[in-house]
Amino acid sequence: MAKVSRKPTGVRRSAAARSRSQKARAAKKHTSGLLDRAMAALPFTDEQWHKFFLSLIVAGALGIAWVIASYAGALDYARSELAKSASRAGFEVARVRVTGAERLNDQIVYERVLGEQDRPMPLVDVEAIRERLLELSWVKDARVSRQLPDLLRIDIVERKPHAVVVKPDRLILVDATGHELEPVSREEAGEMLLISGPGAQKQVGELDKLLDAAPALKPQIAGAEWIGNRRWNLTFKTGQMLALPEGDKGSAALVKFAEMDGRNRLIGGKAVAIDMRVPDRAYLRCADGPCPRGLQAEGSAE
Repeated sequence: MAKVSRKPTGVRRSAAARSRSQKARAAKKHTSGLLDRAMAALPFTDEQWHKFFLSLIVAGALGIAWVIASYAGALDYARSELAKSASRAGFEVARVRVTGAERLNDQIVYERVLGEQDRPMPLVDVEAIRERLLELSWVKDARVSRQLPDLLRIDIVERKPHAVVVKPDRLILVDATGHELEPVSREEAGEMLLISGPGAQKQVGELDKLLDAAPALKPQIAGAEWIGNRRWNLTFKTGQMLALPEGDKGSAALVKFAEMDGRNRLIGGKAVAIDMRVPDRAYLRCADGPCPRGLQAEGSAE
């Protein structure tokens, strides 16, 4: 039989191996010593540390089990069985109560929640119902809640009609933000403020700020036309028109006009149009042309 001869390990190689082993043991001892000192510095006993680490292990195991159960469909099955049990016990949607809907037809609200009828209470998605209700033009906000055992309660916060936007083919009722509520007829619009002009619907909030500068004039204004996407022409209920400058100058001009009207009774007077676009001046036009000089002087903003 052939003999296998093995070369003895070199002295240098053996020494290097022993050196690495010694360094590893020293590092492990040093690390363990640091960890032991850090744990000893904390105000916990060995028994408390043991419970802490045991709790971490148990929590980790439960988390893994939860993930596995979720993927296996066990949780969905458990929820389904719970819902069926609740339904058998009478905890299912049998009634729907709507409050807060004055202008909005209740039937439209019921149609949005019709699919919840006879649904087990645990399976009712109140947030999804709320989102469906917020799609309705009149609904500013909605609160949906379960009232056990069988009542689904819906509280509606309606938008308030503010003005009527004049479009080429129809009139649209809007709230104070310009949000469309519903089409209306001329008769239904009644005495509401009529807003017209390209892009005017987006300026409803800004128009309110403008009119707030002279609150005494607001009840006398019948319409507002947005001109050139930069300024307003106001029409009073007397049929007279007031042309305002653009931007922030419009508020100052409206305040000036209110002061002039207080002194000279311009609204309801002979002038059919008042132009305030030139700073510190007011140009009045009567039905047959420029108003007489005396009337112009009375209307001066200087």
